[in-house]
Amino acid sequence: MRKLSYLIATSIDGFIGDVDGEAEFFAKYVDEEYLQYGFAELPEMLPTPARRQFGIDDRPNRRYDAVLMGRATYEVGLPEVTSPYGHLKQYVVSRSLKEARGTEAEPGVDPEIEVISGDMVARVRELKAQDGLDIWLCGGADLAGQLVDEIDELVIKTYPCFLGSGMPLAKAGFAIREFALESVKSFGNGVVITTYGRK
Repeated sequence: MRKLSYLIATSIDGFIGDVDGEAEFFAKYVDEEYLQYGFAELPEMLPTPARRQFGIDDRPNRRYDAVLMGRATYEVGLPEVTSPYGHLKQYVVSRSLKEARGTEAEPGVDPEIEVISGDMVARVRELKAQDGLDIWLCGGADLAGQLVDEIDELVIKTYPCFLGSGMPLAKAGFAIREFALESVKSFGNGVVITTYGRK
C-alpha cells in the first residue's frame, strides 16, 4: 500500500509560513549542498518549471508519483502555472474549485489536475490502495489537519529560524499521534530533514 507522506518545510517553532501562509523567507536557506541533496534524493519536490531550469527534468521520481494539494497551495503559482508538478499525478482538494482552469494563453480545463471536492478521506484511501510510489501531501495546514489520521509519514524540513507565530504545521485537533523516528539528515546551513513513520 502506498503511503501518504507529509513533506513540508517549517521553522524551529513549527510554523510553515506567516499567518497568511507566505514562506518565501525559507528560500534563503537553500544553498548548493541542500540543492544537490534535493536533486539526488527528492527531485520530485521541485516544481516542473524549476526542474527544467536546473536541468533535472529527466530524472525519475524516487519517492513520489502523486501530489496532493489544498486549493490555496495550488493557487500560489496561478495564473502563470496551472500544472505545477506535471511530473506527478496532481490532485487538488477544494470545496469551491470544481475544475482546474487553464491560463489566459491556454484557456479551458487543465486535464492534468484532478479536483477532489467530495469525500477526500475516502478518495485518499482509494489512492493509497493503488499501485505506485507514495503520495506527497504538499500542503497546506488545513488539508494536513483534515487528513492527519491518514498521514503515514512525516518528512519535516526544519529551517534554522524562529518565527514566534504564523501558520502551524497542521490545523488539527489535539490528540496524541505517535510516530517513530526513521532518519535525520543535517546540512551545514543548519537545515535538518527529519523523517518519521507512523507507529
